[in-house]
Amino acid sequence: MNSRSLRGTRLGSLSMETDEGVLAAPRQDAVYDCPNGHTFSLPFSIEADVPAVWECRCGATALLRDAEKPEEKPQKPQRTHWDMLLERRSEEELQVLLDQRLELLRAGKLHSTRG
Repeated sequence: MNSRSLRGTRLGSLSMETDEGVLAAPRQDAVYDCPNGHTFSLPFSIEADVPAVWECRCGATALLRDAEKPEEKPQKPQRTHWDMLLERRSEEELQVLLDQRLELLRAGKLHSTRG
């Protein structure tokens, strides 16, 4: 029986191709230093733009060795659902809507979503 037959193999998870004659893309190693004392190296393609910062395994932001820390971009404060609602309606309008819905619910014209 042919040794390359598919009997007993898991289709889709095993490749019958070999790595023979395959050349890896040229790479460069980027070394990062963590403020908590960790040092690690990551391989990047020669053509890739290496980021100046990378998240360390401890969660801190590690800096590329011999690179300057980039300026932090100002971030907008996180908006809550309430903030987005207030962009569309005033509190007076919301109070009127709430009163209307409560009146319908108490009159039995609305069904509560609670089970």
